[in-house]
Amino acid sequence: MLTEPTMDKLRALDLHGMASAWIEQQKQPDLTRLSFDERFGLLVDVEWDRRQNKRLERRLKEAKLKFSRACLENVDYPPRRELDKAAVRQLASCQWIEQHHNLVISGKTGTGKTYLACAFAQQACRKGYRTCYRRAPRLFHELALARADGTYVRLLAKLARLDLLVVDDWALAPLADEERRDFLEVVEDRAETRSTILTSQLPIEKWHDHVADPTIADALCDRLLHNAYRLVLKGPSRRKEAPEKS
Repeated sequence: MLTEPTMDKLRALDLHGMASAWIEQQKQPDLTRLSFDERFGLLVDVEWDRRQNKRLERRLKEAKLKFSRACLENVDYPPRRELDKAAVRQLASCQWIEQHHNLVISGKTGTGKTYLACAFAQQACRKGYRTCYRRAPRLFHELALARADGTYVRLLAKLARLDLLVVDDWALAPLADEERRDFLEVVEDRAETRSTILTSQLPIEKWHDHVADPTIADALCDRLLHNAYRLVLKGPSRRKEAPEKS
């Protein structure tokens, strides 16, 4: 068998996983008992897994999650937290993203809102959705810079294309007039077509007053909340606990 020319062709076709698996097969005499279809299927499985892992790595890199290793498997459920495990399990299917619903995670500081949001975002990446994480102050800053350098429309279009946008620390500080209008533009572009996760220390019932402008507040709350799942985290601060489990 002309192994080397075949290996060169596999690599040229970017079938590196299949090439490596073929070499490994040749080191395992027991595999010769398998049929051609079975051995070929094993090669295809390895190549498939390699490509899926590369896509996941790329999606996670683009997402820029604050907790890059956050995952739903590491979320714990002490009674004092009052976090519904069944609700988290349901949301883990990401069906809500497919249906363009939103998710609001609220609670006092240190209760694990950011970690949980990043865990849902990581799950979305695993399911093949394009995701991006931003703290609200950083998002507003980027929008202000984009308006100043003429890339505002381009940035809005980029945000509108994301399957899932995570806005962390929403309603942390009073909003300036431009920030209110900018956020409404972002939300309007995504309403009913994409999904958004918001984390906030401020209870949802106080959002309207926080926005301050009644007209914009009505529009924002309507678009964000009418189809949103809601998780309220309770209990004391968890910041002293292990950062990879929250």
